[in-house]
Amino acid sequence: MFTRILIANRGEIACRVIETAHRMGVACVAVYSDADAGAKHVAMADQAVHIGGPAPADSYLRGDRIIAAALATGAQAIHPGYGFLSENPDFVDAVEASGLVFIGPSAGAIRAMGLKDAAKKLMQEAGVPVVPGYHGADQDPGHLELAAEQVGYPVLIKAVAGGGGKGMRRVERAADFVQALESAKAEARTAFGNEDVLIEKYVDKPRHIEVQVFGDGTRAVHLFERDCSLQRRHQKVIEEAPAPDMPADMREAMGSAAVRAAEAIGYAGAGTIEFIVDASDGLRADRFYFMEMNTRLQVEHPVTELVTGVDLVEWQLRVASGEPLPMAQELLTLSGHAFEARLYAEDVPKGFLPATGTLSRLVFPDGVRADSGVREGDTISPWYDPMIAKVIVHGSTRGAALNALERALRQTQVGGTVTNISFLARLAAQADFVAGDVDTGLIDRHVGELTADPVACTKARSLAALAVLGLDRGAGGQGGFTLWVPQSWPVTLTHGGEDFAARVTVRGPQAFTVDLGETCHVVETRSGIWFVDDTKMQGEVVRDGSEITVFWGNPYVFTVTDPLDRSGAASGDGSLIEAPMPGLVKAVTAQAGQAVAEGDRLAVLEAMKMEHALLAARDGVVAEVLVAEGDQVEGGAALIRLEPQD
Repeated sequence: MFTRILIANRGEIACRVIETAHRMGVACVAVYSDADAGAKHVAMADQAVHIGGPAPADSYLRGDRIIAAALATGAQAIHPGYGFLSENPDFVDAVEASGLVFIGPSAGAIRAMGLKDAAKKLMQEAGVPVVPGYHGADQDPGHLELAAEQVGYPVLIKAVAGGGGKGMRRVERAADFVQALESAKAEARTAFGNEDVLIEKYVDKPRHIEVQVFGDGTRAVHLFERDCSLQRRHQKVIEEAPAPDMPADMREAMGSAAVRAAEAIGYAGAGTIEFIVDASDGLRADRFYFMEMNTRLQVEHPVTELVTGVDLVEWQLRVASGEPLPMAQELLTLSGHAFEARLYAEDVPKGFLPATGTLSRLVFPDGVRADSGVREGDTISPWYDPMIAKVIVHGSTRGAALNALERALRQTQVGGTVTNISFLARLAAQADFVAGDVDTGLIDRHVGELTADPVACTKARSLAALAVLGLDRGAGGQGGFTLWVPQSWPVTLTHGGEDFAARVTVRGPQAFTVDLGETCHVVETRSGIWFVDDTKMQGEVVRDGSEITVFWGNPYVFTVTDPLDRSGAASGDGSLIEAPMPGLVKAVTAQAGQAVAEGDRLAVLEAMKMEHALLAARDGVVAEVLVAEGDQVEGGAALIRLEPQD
C-alpha cells in the first residue's frame, strides 16, 4: 500500500479521497490555486502545494506542476478525482513516465472510450447492445442526412467527443436536419475542437441507468446499477441505487454487459458504463443500449457505496497499489436503497443561474451523509463548479429512503447564498418520482411547480420580525418592561421583492404577539421550543447583517428595511446591463452607438464553468460599453449602458 499520495483535484472529491486515505493510514498531499489557499481540502491534507492562479487552466489543469508537486513531496501515486485531468490520457502517460502511479485506468483504456463513435464500435464487438444509428467516419452532411433517414426520425445528433449535452441536438423531422447538424457541429467545434458527430435513434421515454464497474486490468466486477434519470439540461440532479422496478433478468443482463465492456479494454479501477433505456414499455432486458463509459470515479458513487457496503476509494487505492480485486462478483449484494441530491449555489427561479456568496450558515441534520468541500464561513468561488454538498441518505426500502431524503433537505440549513434546496425538496416529493415513474424528461414536464420561489407564510414572517429586534432568543427577564402598557415596536421587512410591516409586542420574557395587519400570531417558547400559535417551529432563525433567514421547511430570506433609507438609484427600465454574478467577460458584441433590439446578445460572461449570454432588456441604442473582453468583473458590475428612454 502507498504511504503518501497526491490528489490532483479540489473541493468535495479531494476531501472524500483524503477521508478514506487517512483511514487507511495513507498521507495526502493537496494542490491548490490562489482561490483555494484557505479551502477545506487544503486544511484536511498533510501537505499542500500551491500550483497557480484561480483559473483551472493556470492550476488544476497544469499536469506538469501537479507531477512536480508529487515528486517534490515524496508522493508515490496521484489520485485524479473527477473532472479536470481525470480522463486525460496524456496526463496518465506523463504521470507514469515520471515514475509515479496513476490511481485509475490506463491511458489506453481512456483513449478507447474517449470518442463515442469508436467506443460504440468497440462495444458492438464485445457484444454490448448499442443504440441503432450511424457511427461512421464519413461526415459529409448529405451522407449524415441519409443516415438519419435510414435510422428513422426522431433522431439525436451527438458530438463524438461530447459531454454535458454540448454538441447534441434532437431532430423531429427531416426538414430540420441540416440546420440542427450545422448547429451541433459548431457547438462541438467550440467546446471540444472536434466537430464530428454521430447519429442515433432518439429513444422515447428514456431512462438513464448506469452500472458501476471495477477492474484490476484483467478481470472486472459490477456493483449493480444507479438510476440517474432525474436530469436538467443533461445534468444529473438526484441519483438513486438501485434503479426502481428493475427486473432481476435485466439487472443481470446489464451487469454482465458492463463487465464485458470493462474487460474488453483491460480496465483497471472504478468506472461507469452508462446505458440509455427505452422505458416506453416498462423495463425490459432487450431495451437497454450502451451510451458511453466514464473512465473515473463518478460524482454519484456514494449511493453505490451505501447499498453495497463498499468503499470505492479504498478499492481504488488497493488495486492501484497492486492488490487483486477485493471481492468476487458472487459476494457482492444489494442492501436497501440510497439517494443522492446535488446541492448547488444557484438561483433556481432565474433559470438555475449559478451563484456565489460566503456561507454564513451550513448545517446538515443528523443521520445524513453530506459530502462537501466547503465549511461554514467559506466562499463559493466564481472560478469553479458551485456545488455546496451532496446530500446522501439510505433506507431499508425506496420509500423509506425517499422520505429520508426529503426530510434531510427540509432540515439542511444554508445561509449566505441562494441555493437549489427547495427545488430538490419539491422534486423528492413529486408524485411521479415517488411512484418510481421516472425518465429524463420528468423535470422539464413539471418545471413550473418545481422551480417557483417559496413564499414565506405569516408564521415564518412573525419569526423574522422577532429577529429584526433581536428577540428571537427571547426578551429576557426585564424585556419589554414598561409601567403602563406592553412595549411594542414596528418593523419593516422585504421578502420576495415586496415590503411588509409588522408590529411586535412583548407579552412576557418569552412571549410576544406579532401583528401583520390582517393576521396576528402569538409567538412563545415552551420548554425552550418556539411555537407560533400552536405550531411547533421546525428549524432555526439566523441573522447575518441585514439578512434574516428562517429555516422552516424551506429557507425563507428576509431583508431588514429602513423606511428612511430607501435607494431610488435603480431605474428598472432596462438601461443598465449588469453582471448577474462574478465572472470573466468572454466576449463583447455591443458597440457604442449601436441600435439593439430586445433579446439581442450584448456580451458573454463565463462563470462557474458555464457561459451566460447577457441580452438587451429592451430596444434601444448603446450609450456606453464599460468592459472589454478578458475583464474579470464582480457581481452587479455595470457592463453596458443604453441611452435613456424618451
